[in-house]
Amino acid sequence: MDTEYKSRTQKKNEDRALQRLGEELVDLPLSTLKTMALPEELLSAIEFVHKIKSNSARRRQVQYIGVIMRRIDPQPIQAALERIRSGYPPK
Repeated sequence: MDTEYKSRTQKKNEDRALQRLGEELVDLPLSTLKTMALPEELLSAIEFVHKIKSNSARRRQVQYIGVIMRRIDPQPIQAALERIRSGYPPK
């Protein structure tokens, strides 16, 4: 078997990290997000969060964004966030 064993705790920690990455995306303005070349499903889920008023519904939507983040490659998103934090526009 070539698959690496991951403990349940390790999987949960990775999932939480992806959800935190999604929360960082939610905090960005929509104009910045549209320049980041995000997958359409992720972008529409983030846009929907901005319309939600209820805290519990917002929390559920952020959890859903975490689910979407597990299905995509987070490396380009992390790189774009690093460029934004350092003051450079996303590519």
